[in-house]
Amino acid sequence: MIGWGEIAYGAALSAVAASVLLAVATRGRRPAVILTGALAAAAGPVAWNAILRAAHGDQFFTDAPFTVFPVSWQDTGSGVFALAVAALFYGLGPLRAEPGRRTVGYALLAGLAAFLVDIYLY
Repeated sequence: MIGWGEIAYGAALSAVAASVLLAVATRGRRPAVILTGALAAAAGPVAWNAILRAAHGDQFFTDAPFTVFPVSWQDTGSGVFALAVAALFYGLGPLRAEPGRRTVGYALLAGLAAFLVDIYLY
């Protein structure tokens, strides 16, 4: 089970990675979108890992049975939670009047950032 320090470090790296991806996607012209995505990319993995710690979910750190791309179920959960949080934050926040395709696209980038950081760290 990973500790709170590692969780915080991973969340910070996820926020930085999401900021970079979103800055490239928006060409740096939408600071509210970048900040919201960074917050979601940090909040999602923190929430997911807090749940795993509370439930003593050690089994989620088992690699999925894909030998070509071995990721743990914990990595996947972090990405899914970041995607969900980003979609919620964007839909209620800076992208509430935008088309759903744009909202989902930016949310996917935030989730992808969290997923990739978790693969790298854990």
